[in-house]
Amino acid sequence: MPTGTRSGTDDDGKPEMPDRPTVSVCESCPGRAVFMESGNTDGWIASDLTVEPTQ
Repeated sequence: MPTGTRSGTDDDGKPEMPDRPTVSVCESCPGRAVFMESGNTDGWIASDLTVEPTQ
Protein backbone atom coordinates (compact mmCIF):
# COMPACT_ATOMS: atom_id res chain seq x y z
CA MET A 1 0.00 0.00 0.00
CA PRO A 2 1.47 3.37 -0.94
CA THR A 3 2.01 5.92 1.80
CA GLY A 4 2.29 9.67 1.63
CA THR A 5 1.13 12.96 3.10
CA ARG A 6 -2.06 13.56 1.06
CA SER A 7 -5.00 14.70 3.13
CA GLY A 8 -7.60 12.53 1.37
CA THR A 9 -9.23 15.38 -0.54
CA ASP A 10 -8.95 16.46 -4.15
CA ASP A 11 -8.13 19.98 -5.35
CA ASP A 12 -11.80 21.04 -4.96
CA GLY A 13 -11.80 20.06 -1.27
CA LYS A 14 -14.08 17.03 -1.86
CA PRO A 15 -13.12 13.76 -0.17
CA GLU A 16 -11.67 11.12 -2.49
CA MET A 17 -13.50 7.82 -2.80
CA PRO A 18 -11.26 4.93 -1.73
CA ASP A 19 -10.48 2.20 -4.25
CA ARG A 20 -12.79 -0.75 -3.79
CA PRO A 21 -11.37 -4.26 -3.97
CA THR A 22 -12.68 -6.75 -6.50
CA VAL A 23 -14.58 -9.52 -4.74
CA SER A 24 -15.32 -12.83 -6.44
CA VAL A 25 -17.85 -15.40 -5.28
CA CYS A 26 -17.62 -19.10 -6.03
CA GLU A 27 -20.05 -21.86 -5.17
CA SER A 28 -17.99 -24.60 -3.49
CA CYS A 29 -21.01 -26.92 -3.34
CA PRO A 30 -24.75 -26.34 -3.80
CA GLY A 31 -25.87 -23.74 -1.25
CA ARG A 32 -22.34 -22.83 -0.10
CA ALA A 33 -20.75 -19.57 -1.31
CA VAL A 34 -17.11 -18.53 -0.84
CA PHE A 35 -16.15 -14.84 -1.22
CA MET A 36 -12.55 -13.97 -2.13
CA GLU A 37 -10.94 -10.53 -2.38
CA SER A 38 -8.57 -9.98 -5.30
CA GLY A 39 -4.95 -9.92 -4.19
CA ASN A 40 -5.76 -11.36 -0.74
CA THR A 41 -4.52 -14.94 -0.57
CA ASP A 42 -4.70 -15.07 3.24
CA GLY A 43 -8.42 -14.67 3.83
CA TRP A 44 -11.84 -15.60 2.53
CA ILE A 45 -15.41 -15.77 3.82
CA ALA A 46 -17.70 -18.78 3.39
CA SER A 47 -21.45 -18.61 3.93
CA ASP A 48 -24.41 -20.98 3.85
CA LEU A 49 -26.78 -18.03 3.33
CA THR A 50 -26.32 -15.27 0.77
CA VAL A 51 -28.85 -12.74 -0.52
CA GLU A 52 -28.97 -10.45 -3.55
CA PRO A 53 -28.40 -6.80 -2.54
CA THR A 54 -31.17 -4.35 -3.42
CA GLN A 55 -30.75 -0.66 -4.03
